Amino acid sequence: MEKNDLLKHIAETGYNVGFGAKLHFATYDIVDKAPGLIGFISTAVGIFSLFVNALTNNYLSATFIVIGISGLYISFYDAAKMEYESAGKEITKIFNNLKRLYYRTKSAQPDELRGIEAELCAMEDNYYQLAISKQILFSDWYAHYKFFWQHQIDWIDEQRKFSFFRDKVPLSLYFFLLVLILLPVVFCTDFIDKICWLCLKN
Repeated sequence: MEKNDLLKHIAETGYNVGFGAKLHFATYDIVDKAPGLIGFISTAVGIFSLFVNALTNNYLSATFIVIGISGLYISFYDAAKMEYESAGKEITKIFNNLKRLYYRTKSAQPDELRGIEAELCAMEDNYYQLAISKQILFSDWYAHYKFFWQHQIDWIDEQRKFSFFRDKVPLSLYFFLLVLILLPVVFCTDFIDKICWLCLKN
């Protein structure tokens, strides 16, 4: 493999491994912190609802039932959360080794490339052994934030050239925002149709 192709391959592997590390940490963070946050918010709203009438409506109650159910979903991952943290740490070590390998490759001689390629394959195999395929819901969004806004990825960007809308914002987030925009339109249209029907009936 030529040096430029090898550099590109290392950077692509670095992206996969770095994002994978953040994905594991994202799952760990959600499982570790979300139940406490849900409990605090529920308790706070419960206290305020004693004297704020606006907090006693059915919509808010239904919302907190859904949040409570999400807390149960999160609890299914609680027994394995330390595995996610441990995998995240080990995968981060691979990421850092890939970064060192990348810079070593930039100054490597042609006869050194075959050995570097073998090191890269070994790191990839190690990553696949450590990675946990099952991740919690919304961990992908959180991992995007952790990877692109908290991680030093300039060396990967030299080869990948990340763009904001194509890479840094999850595709599923676009779909979620589209649904949020369309829902009020659908409900408002239905509401307007009912008003028109009542007017015509009268």
